[in-house]
Amino acid sequence: MIKIPVFQVDAFTDTLFHGNPAAVCIIDEWPADAMMQNIAMENNLAETAFIKISKEQYSIRWFTPEIEVDLCGHATLASAFVLFEEYNYPDAEIIFHSPRSGILKVKRGDDLLYLDFPTDTLESYEPGNIIEDCTGFKPVHVFKGKTDIIAILQNEEDVINTIPDFEKIASLGGRGLVITSKGKDVDFVSRFFAPQSGINEDPVTGSAHTSLIPYWSKVLNKNQLTARQLSKRGGDLVCEFLGERVKIAGKARLYLKGEIYLA
Repeated sequence: MIKIPVFQVDAFTDTLFHGNPAAVCIIDEWPADAMMQNIAMENNLAETAFIKISKEQYSIRWFTPEIEVDLCGHATLASAFVLFEEYNYPDAEIIFHSPRSGILKVKRGDDLLYLDFPTDTLESYEPGNIIEDCTGFKPVHVFKGKTDIIAILQNEEDVINTIPDFEKIASLGGRGLVITSKGKDVDFVSRFFAPQSGINEDPVTGSAHTSLIPYWSKVLNKNQLTARQLSKRGGDLVCEFLGERVKIAGKARLYLKGEIYLA
C-alpha cells in the first residue's frame, strides 16, 4: 500500500472557504502521469500540485481534473505554505523546479507569500466578435499570451456582470480566457474562465497575473499594484512588475490534511 500525504489549502485568502482551493501531494518519486491525472480528477479541485522532494531539489507539477498545465500560481503558493507550515522548511525562500516553467521561487515575508514567476509576453489579437459573443461585452483590447487570451473590458461593472458562454469560450482554444478592467478599490480586477481545461471559472488565478501585471503596470504607470479576482469566492493579490519577472503575493489557509491510499 502506497500512502501519499495530501493537504488542501485555500490560497490568496486568510479566510476559510474563500480564495482558491488547491490540493498539494508530497511524493518521493513521480507516479505515472495517468495516476497523477486520476488523483487530480478524484480531488476534483481546479488544481492538484505534486511536490517531489529530493536532496537535489523541490520539483513541482500541476494537474486540473482533465489535463496537466504549464503553470499554476495558487497551487504553487499553497505548496509553499505546506512546506513552510507543515514541513518546517527552514529558509525564507523555496526554489521549485518546474519541467514546463523553469525556476519558480516563493519567499515568505511578513504575513504574505511572494511568488516569483516569469513575465508573460502579450501580443495584440484580433478574434473578431467572438469575445463579445463569449462575454456579452465588447472588449476595448484583446491580447494573446503564452496560454491565455486576455480581454480588456471597459470597467469593473462589465467584469462583474459578465455571464460567460462556456461552450463558446471552450472553442477559443488555449488554456482559457481572462477578462479584466481597472478596479475601483484596487488597481485592477479580473475573472478567469477555462472550460477547455476543465475549470468553468477559476476562483483566483495566480498564473494569469503574469499576463495582467505587465499590462496594468504599463497602463497605470506603476510597478506595485493591488488586484482582486471577482469570482464567487474572491481573492486578493499584491503584485509587482520587475521586467522579466513578476511577484505575486497572497495569504493561505489550511483546510484539511490526510493521506491518499494507492494499491
